[in-house]
Amino acid sequence: MRREPPDQGAVWSYVRLEERVPQDHPLRRIRAMTDRALRDLDPLFDRLYAKTGRPSIPPEWLLRALLLQALYSVRSERLLMEELQYNLLFRWFVGLEVDDRVWDVTVFTKNRERLLRGDVAQAFFSAVIAQAREQDLLSDEHFSVDGTLIEAWAGHKSFRPKDAAGGTPGGSGDFKGRPRRNDTHQSTTDPEARLFRKGDGHEARLAFLGHVLMDHRCGLAVGGTLTAADGFAERAAALALVRSVTRRPRATLAADKAYDAAELVGALREEGVTPHVAQNTTRRRSAIDGRTTRHPGYAMSQQARRAIERINGWIKTVALMRKTRHRGRRRVGWAFTFALAAYDLVRMRNLAVAA
Repeated sequence: MRREPPDQGAVWSYVRLEERVPQDHPLRRIRAMTDRALRDLDPLFDRLYAKTGRPSIPPEWLLRALLLQALYSVRSERLLMEELQYNLLFRWFVGLEVDDRVWDVTVFTKNRERLLRGDVAQAFFSAVIAQAREQDLLSDEHFSVDGTLIEAWAGHKSFRPKDAAGGTPGGSGDFKGRPRRNDTHQSTTDPEARLFRKGDGHEARLAFLGHVLMDHRCGLAVGGTLTAADGFAERAAALALVRSVTRRPRATLAADKAYDAAELVGALREEGVTPHVAQNTTRRRSAIDGRTTRHPGYAMSQQARRAIERINGWIKTVALMRKTRHRGRRRVGWAFTFALAAYDLVRMRNLAVAA
């Protein structure tokens, strides 16, 4: 006998959200690690929020929602609020009950500015790294560094002369065939973005440079920063990232040919770090000689450093950082650091399942 589909008229549900999420769901381990990191940030949240006034959206909800946006490649915050309306899995992860009202997207954006001022992304990233260190997932001995291009939220027509001469109002002028340089031109959409190309044969884009420091033991990102796009940013960021992490004596740092510079190699040796940089011998002399390349560890570092491309690929495709949705180096840097924390949570979850 055929059964007719019933009308969806039920009002009450006696199944808790906790029971609707399978026990082996990947988000369960990520939720547990996230909650532990957020508990470590309680003193920071107390300093950011006033003691009196109307209660705001809990910062834990905001960060969990942003984490879902990175994990599930949600394109915008408006679409994220729509997902929270009907997606029970998202509601469970954030901490909302079934009948809780989802906040407005403008309120969400305004509350996020407070997290930006408190540099919460870096604190959350540090809390995740602390958990990785407790689980013995870091070696503090062998590292790799690499930079990746983060395209700015600005078009070529917004790259106008700083003295407002040339072109037509509104950025519709024909710039083809005209020289454009960062010292004479500036984007009207994002003034901090710079015209840059990654290498020969690549087109120039308005962009920032994101830099990642990876530990070789399990491929976790242990450091990250965002800088203006120029030809010397990668070397300066590499030295700054090495100085910012805990490392053992005579640690090694692997990198590609772009880091083969005498200034960087000398500075790393002064810091007690052995530079395992790929040799660049194209019409020049490499700063890395046989004293470094003759050791077996050099070849091992060159092989292991390729794993850093997984981090860059994940944050640009899954976390949607290939073309940023934010303007300004501070906001883009906040999103970049938070994306690295999301990657580490996914990586640590996968390592726990494999173990």
